[in-house]
Amino acid sequence: MSTTADNLKPNDLRAGIAPLRAKWGWIVALGVVYLVTGFIALGSVVMATVASVIVVGAMMIVAGVAEVIGAFQFKSWGKFLLWALLGVLYVVAGFVTFENPLLAAALLTLILGASLVASGVMRIVLAFGMKDQKPWGWVAVSGIITAVLGVLILARWPVSSLYILGMFLGIDLIIAGAGWVSLGLGLRRHH
Repeated sequence: MSTTADNLKPNDLRAGIAPLRAKWGWIVALGVVYLVTGFIALGSVVMATVASVIVVGAMMIVAGVAEVIGAFQFKSWGKFLLWALLGVLYVVAGFVTFENPLLAAALLTLILGASLVASGVMRIVLAFGMKDQKPWGWVAVSGIITAVLGVLILARWPVSSLYILGMFLGIDLIIAGAGWVSLGLGLRRHH
């Protein structure tokens, strides 16, 4: 069974990329904006942490309102009550996040550290389960690095909650910006 991407011919791909080539400058500009905001976030990791937590709080409020609205789709009283309660809890959690973003950052950082440790351990177990495969060593190394990163975050918790989320946000923005800039410059070369 082949997918649509498998059926594309090189000429089809060139035709699809042609509109992007004409906009290569905008793509580079987007990358530069990402890079600048990433370096600003790294320059003020506490402020970036608070900003990222506030965004999470806003998403929780929106999700909670959607849950409450969705609760009205259920005909039975029990399901309605559970869905509505879940939505209200999301909204309350979102407002608590706004009220005390540093506490929310501490909780999110704790969850992040624990998740990284669990993910790293699972990758290590997976790697040793596939020792007869070629890339098992890379999977093991990836798992070790992830687990160690999680342990480092947890070892410095709650102090790490002041800067970890902001640092991750800054690094992510810089990597995304570099990707957009290279894509735009690559499109320019082929323009």
